[in-house]
Amino acid sequence: MKFTYISILFFLITIEYSYSRNHQANSIEYSSDTSSFRPKTTKQVDVKDIFRAIFAKNSTPKPKSSTQKNSSFAILPSVNYSIVTGFSAGANTVNIFKLSAEAETKPSSIRTFTNYSQYKQFVSILNTNIWTKGNKINLLGDIRYYKFPANTYGLGGNTTFDDANLVDYRHVRLYQVALRKISKNFDAGIGYHLDYHWKIHEINEKDLGETDLQKYGLTPKSTSSGLSLNIQHDSRDNSSNTTSGNYANLQYRYNTTLLGSNQNWQSVVLDCRKYIRFPSNSENIIALWSYDWISFGGNAPYFDLPSIGWDAYYNTGRGYPIGRFRSKTLLYFETEYRFAITRNGLLRGVVFGNTQSLANYPNNGMSKIIPAGGGGIRIKWNKLNNTIIAFDYGIGIGGSQGFVFNINEVF
Repeated sequence: MKFTYISILFFLITIEYSYSRNHQANSIEYSSDTSSFRPKTTKQVDVKDIFRAIFAKNSTPKPKSSTQKNSSFAILPSVNYSIVTGFSAGANTVNIFKLSAEAETKPSSIRTFTNYSQYKQFVSILNTNIWTKGNKINLLGDIRYYKFPANTYGLGGNTTFDDANLVDYRHVRLYQVALRKISKNFDAGIGYHLDYHWKIHEINEKDLGETDLQKYGLTPKSTSSGLSLNIQHDSRDNSSNTTSGNYANLQYRYNTTLLGSNQNWQSVVLDCRKYIRFPSNSENIIALWSYDWISFGGNAPYFDLPSIGWDAYYNTGRGYPIGRFRSKTLLYFETEYRFAITRNGLLRGVVFGNTQSLANYPNNGMSKIIPAGGGGIRIKWNKLNNTIIAFDYGIGIGGSQGFVFNINEVF
C-alpha cells in the first residue's frame, strides 16, 4: 500500500504551567458553553488530574487553592515521521490567557510550532490572536519561516500524485491585522501582508516534461506585499475550542508594486464557521466551516496562489498533504461532529468530512468535487480554559491519507 503521508506523533515530555489573576472564595471550573468561569455540576477531569492520580497516590493532598486559574501555557514536544520528511523533531506550544478579568473579554492565544527533519527541512511558525479589554481591539499575527523542500502537484483539481514535482525554496511570511470593535460582535480594520520566497528551484530526479510551475512562471524569487481590509463577526465563546456561536471573516488584500510586490494582484478570503449543539441538551457539537479563497486582478506568484493546507493554521484539507491542490480559486467546505466519549470530559471524539473544488488550469471553470473524511480523538489538557489535544486521521482520494496533530480544535 502506498502511503503519501504517514505521521507518528507522541509526547517526549509534557510541561504545563498555569498562573492566576483573579481570587475567589471557592475553586471553580470552566464551563464549555461560555467564556466566563462558573461552577459545573459534572466534575471535569483533565490530563493533570490523571497524572496526580497515578503519581501522587501517597502524597498529602494539598488544600484547595482560593485562586482561579484562567490562563495556561503548554509545551508539547513530538517526534514525527513521513515519507517526505523522514524523521523530524519539534515542539508545539500554546498560551491561552485573558488580558482582562472582565467576563466579556475573550481569551487570547499565542501558538508556536518549530520542526526540523533529517532531510534538513526547517519550519518555524508564530500565530497570535490577542483580544484587549472589552474586546475593543483584536490583533491577529502570522509570522513564519520555511526552509522546506515540498512537492507541488500542478494547478487545478484534476492532478494526480504522479504529477508530484519536488521544489525547494525559502519563505518568510509576515502578516499583521488590527481590528477595532464597531458593535458587540463586529470588528473592522486593516492589515499588512508580506510573502517573500527565494532560492526557488526544482530538484526532481525524473523528467516530468514542462511542469505547471514552469508554464505558470518559474522564477528564483518572488515578493508579494500589500494591504488588506478586514471585516469580522465573532460571537464564539472561545476562539481556540468553540462550543457555541458563529464566526465570519472577510479579507480583501491588494498587493502592489508600490510596496515591493513583483506585480499588482488581489485576493479575497471568506472564512465562515457555525457551531450547533446536537442534541440541544448535550455537549455534542456540529461544526460547519466554509473557506473560499480567490486571487484575481493579475497573476499571483505560484506559491502565493490559493492552496490546500495554506490557511493560517494548516487546517484545510485533512486527508491530503499540504499543497496537494493549488489554483487561482479554491472553494472549500468541511463539517465535523464532536461528541463525548467520557462524561468527565477527558475524552471526546470527532468524525469529519470535507470537500473542495478548484479553478481548472489553464482553462476556466471549476473542477469536480474532491472529497476526504476521517475521525479523531480529543484529550482534555486543561479543564479551566477548555484546552484540548487533537489527533486525527484523514483519508482522501487517490490513496491519500495521514495523521494530523493539533493543539485545540481544527476550526
